[in-house]
Amino acid sequence: MAQQRGESLGGGLRDNGYSTAAFGKWHNTPYDEVSPVGPFDRWPTGLGFEYFYGFIAGYDSQFEPRLYRNTTPADPTRTQAQGYHLTIDLADEAIRWVHAHEAVAPQKPFLLYFAPGATHWPHQVPKQWIGKYRGKFDQGWDKLREETFARQKALGVIPANAELTPRPAELPAWDSLSNDQRKLFARQMEVYAAFMEQTDHEIGRLLSTLQKDGIADNTLVLYIAGDNGGSGEGGLEGRDVVKADGTVPPVAERLAQAERFGEEIFDNHYAAAWAWASSAPFQWTKQVASHLGGSRDPLIVSWPAKIKAHGELRTQFQHITDIAPTIFEVAGIAAPVKVDGVDQLPLEGKSFAASFFDAAAPSSHPRQVFETSGNRGIYQDGWWAGALHAVPWSATRGGDLKIGQHPWELYHLTEDFSQAHDLAKDHPEKLEELVALFDSEAKRTQIYPLLPARKDLPSPADGRTVFDYRPGADHIPQRIGPKFNRRAHKILAEVILPAKPQGVILADGGDYGGFSLYVKDGKLVYLAKAWGNVAGKIVSAAKLPEGAAQIGVEFTPDAKKPPPSPTSFEPRVVYAGQIRLTVNGATVAEGRIENLQLSYNETLDVGLDSGSAVSPDYAAPFAFNGEIDKVHVDLN
Repeated sequence: MAQQRGESLGGGLRDNGYSTAAFGKWHNTPYDEVSPVGPFDRWPTGLGFEYFYGFIAGYDSQFEPRLYRNTTPADPTRTQAQGYHLTIDLADEAIRWVHAHEAVAPQKPFLLYFAPGATHWPHQVPKQWIGKYRGKFDQGWDKLREETFARQKALGVIPANAELTPRPAELPAWDSLSNDQRKLFARQMEVYAAFMEQTDHEIGRLLSTLQKDGIADNTLVLYIAGDNGGSGEGGLEGRDVVKADGTVPPVAERLAQAERFGEEIFDNHYAAAWAWASSAPFQWTKQVASHLGGSRDPLIVSWPAKIKAHGELRTQFQHITDIAPTIFEVAGIAAPVKVDGVDQLPLEGKSFAASFFDAAAPSSHPRQVFETSGNRGIYQDGWWAGALHAVPWSATRGGDLKIGQHPWELYHLTEDFSQAHDLAKDHPEKLEELVALFDSEAKRTQIYPLLPARKDLPSPADGRTVFDYRPGADHIPQRIGPKFNRRAHKILAEVILPAKPQGVILADGGDYGGFSLYVKDGKLVYLAKAWGNVAGKIVSAAKLPEGAAQIGVEFTPDAKKPPPSPTSFEPRVVYAGQIRLTVNGATVAEGRIENLQLSYNETLDVGLDSGSAVSPDYAAPFAFNGEIDKVHVDLN
């Protein structure tokens, strides 16, 4: 069983041995695992899965993703205009895999791990799904949270004595917003809700296929719908329209484009207060591991042939690490003690299979430690202690205090389901016990240091300033290629131009960010994109001559820029400067670009532009119709 912290998970298992497949996202792989030359031992197919289809970044476009089939790049076979969407594609591929499995080895059970990009940001979904939610969130996040809480009580999914916790002081009241803010934020939530429903529909289509094929009854399905708690990483005003310089335009300007939200070109994410509202009745959101709103998700279990109870609730405390041991138990197999001669650490989780058949079965998981971004939590036999260091939308909250100086809170979950009453002052001895327990568990599970100095993952590009690329060098992830937007650089392409040259010589990035050097209508063009905006376009005055030529680009930034981000995410730093285009050493065009910002999930390509097109002048891949001998990159 593959485990991915905080991402949507679903799977199927049938008795008597197993075969495996994985679909969807697989991230946090080191640099060599995204290299087209390997090694591939940490890819899903190197970690027990026989087949993988999906993306390997932490997130990706829903309309033009960078996909892999096993360890080989696999571009989508359709475009957005032709109806392509990633979640549909993943469901189609999963259905095909199940059908192939049943055709070839129906006697052999299978394990399927289905992890879509939804509803992680960016929230991108076809418009027909969004339209049905128009006006559904005009009441705002405060009222939505109250409505959700009332439904939870009516359905019995939370205890009758559970209390709705108040909105944090850091989040604004809906009534305090301007009319334009309310319209903008309501639209963000309409897009998110549509994204969630479409995802549920596609997972339902996969499960319906199992039913039609007659294999659903003896298939165990575990369905977690969530991304830890709702994600507050969108900030207090959400993310959508961003200017080329990385700044966010006024609300009125963003609202003018709201009908287009959900499209590929926007960095769609809702305002943080929606995340809080959708985490009802708990406090806080994703990343805030000190409270249940940052970590708790529902789990739906179905196994018709064995579980006779339908629609019943189970309230035992369990953790995602319990899923693998549960599958091992019901499959009648044991976790391996050795793999390739290497002793394996014992699994952290425990099976909760007993709860399938007995609602009163005790929890098999009496203790669990939590930590994210310095936010800490510890659960022990119905008690919870937590210390909040920072919230996702504010890097400064708690920044004046060091870890260890933040106050711990104490909750008795057995009596206080939603963590509404802090008992730290009432039970200091219990709090002291749990804080000490956190320390011992953090040491045992290697959580310390809590806030280590973060840096980019190691890359084969580390320390290199010179790169040579030849035809066939494409789909190279940004992480293992040259960092063009971090310094001055030169590009020199040795080509043979036909009588009517056309196409991409070198492209890095996509329509949300990157640059492309290409020939259009016989003229040499350099175009840069940043946050979905054209940040500069330089075109030669004359058409290129036929024959052998050296095509050059020189970028001179305005000033020395700060060092790369200490995290895996590029900060909104403006890399503006001058571009000079040359042909055989002679300058043919000069101009300015306002920013050079590369898209995290796109790739570098020689002789074409895979994925989304950097330039609106062409449709990908816009392959070069001449010959390319070599593209030389020199980072100054």
